Amino acid sequence: MQRAVHFCAILAGSGWQRFRIRSTRSRMASDETFPWPGIILAAGTTVILAIAGLGFFYAVLLLIVWIGSLWLVQPPPTDLAKAEAPSAFSREGMADMIEHSGIPLMLSERGRIIIANRAARELLGAHIIGQDSRVAMRHPEAIALMDRPASGEATVTGLVRPKDIWKMSRYRMNDDVSVIELVSRTAEVDISRAHTDFVANASHELRTPLASIIGYVETLSEDPASLDTPIAAKFLDTIHREGRRLQSLVGDLMSLSRIEAEKHESPSVKVELRNLVERAAKDAASTPDRAGRLEFDLARDFQIAGDVQQLEQMIRNLVDNAFKYGHHDTPVRVSLSEAANGDAKLEVADQGEGIPDEHIPHLTRRFYRTDPGRSRASGGTGLGLAIVKHIVQRHRGRLDIESKAGVGTVVTARIPQWRDDMARSTDPRSAPEIESEV
Repeated sequence: MQRAVHFCAILAGSGWQRFRIRSTRSRMASDETFPWPGIILAAGTTVILAIAGLGFFYAVLLLIVWIGSLWLVQPPPTDLAKAEAPSAFSREGMADMIEHSGIPLMLSERGRIIIANRAARELLGAHIIGQDSRVAMRHPEAIALMDRPASGEATVTGLVRPKDIWKMSRYRMNDDVSVIELVSRTAEVDISRAHTDFVANASHELRTPLASIIGYVETLSEDPASLDTPIAAKFLDTIHREGRRLQSLVGDLMSLSRIEAEKHESPSVKVELRNLVERAAKDAASTPDRAGRLEFDLARDFQIAGDVQQLEQMIRNLVDNAFKYGHHDTPVRVSLSEAANGDAKLEVADQGEGIPDEHIPHLTRRFYRTDPGRSRASGGTGLGLAIVKHIVQRHRGRLDIESKAGVGTVVTARIPQWRDDMARSTDPRSAPEIESEV
């Protein structure tokens, strides 16, 4: 009897170990979670013990305890959806993780691109997936980086467009897999170049009138008694003219600096545009030779969210340019109407020689002049249209310039009309991006 019980216990223990191994393998291979093999083994062992002489009550009690222990040690059911979900570091998980990054990212395996996020596909094209990384890049510096046995980085110029500058980094995760990252450096280089150009141009523009002023002052101070009155008066007139030019240049530079400092703060004050346009245009045509040539076509009034001082400066600059570059006996027309998209449309038109097409895209650059000699002779600083552009940008508008040789030039500023939410809308992100030169 004791031997039979001992044998059944050994058998039960061995069967339990086999059951644990089998049930573990079974759970790994299928979704079955209830321990039916263990229960069958427990029932069989209980029957053998009962036949061997163990009382019926004790046999049933042993069966209940056995089944209860199997139930208690049973692990919780595994969520099939979670079990089948891809790991974060699998190919699918990696693709999902980098898809919405703003930086172009790619994953290459054995030299071929297997993953490219949206930014990379927009930059290089969706066809790069599956291509050899060197063929996808098609740039000597990039190809040299791909061929290196170790991780590294390189500066690539002209990857997509001729003047683009990209910092390309490649990190080797193992012998087969590498991560490729592209970071644009174009904006930084453009800003640095623009700052350099601005300092050089501003220095040149300031040096020219200063040289004239210093030269004439030195001539007058050497021997004032030897100069007759007409010559001295001529020298003093030149000094005065160059001093005024220098004053205008410094004033425009300060205005441009203030406008740029405020360009991310959208105006929120309601402005009646018709009276402002008429007043500012008359200020620009205050001299007798201009007053009679100014014409208005202000069909109706418009309300906009604006900065009165900046809007007046914009209109004065446009009207002043029209008088300077239009023929001296032709009118300058200022009109105000509604654009097709509902914006308030301000147009300033002259009847002059016109501007060649190749100059029009550059007119809003600082210190850009189509005719430098004529511009300086008329007192221009080369900053008028740059100021106008930044004012229009701050007012969430659009600036267009059209010109025909022998006919004249029309400058159009479109500014959105007033809406009730503009009094609260001061978020600079609501303003459209307009390319500007620093």
